[in-house]
Amino acid sequence: MSNRINVAELPDFDAAPYLDSAEAIAAYLTDILEANDASLLAAALGDITRARGVAEVAKSAGISCEALHKALRADSTPRFDTISRICMALGVRLVAQPLPADVALASQLAGA
Repeated sequence: MSNRINVAELPDFDAAPYLDSAEAIAAYLTDILEANDASLLAAALGDITRARGVAEVAKSAGISCEALHKALRADSTPRFDTISRICMALGVRLVAQPLPADVALASQLAGA
């Protein structure tokens, strides 16, 4: 008998049940934003939207549920306006912070 776990048989992780407070949502988004990946951000906003209720978020954002689902698919690249409206409906905002000096220097060197 094998004690190996078949990864394909494991259930998919769903972050939505853990996003039950403004603090949890802010921490989750902060971590996601550090990846600098638009499709990952869209998927994370989808997790938060499911936690808050898709119909409610869509109504607050002024878009249809179908458009909201389409914008927040993991393979999507939503427009900034859409992301901004969804964030407003979720009660969060994206914040710019300066990069640490070593990251900023590495970024400058890569572009040179």
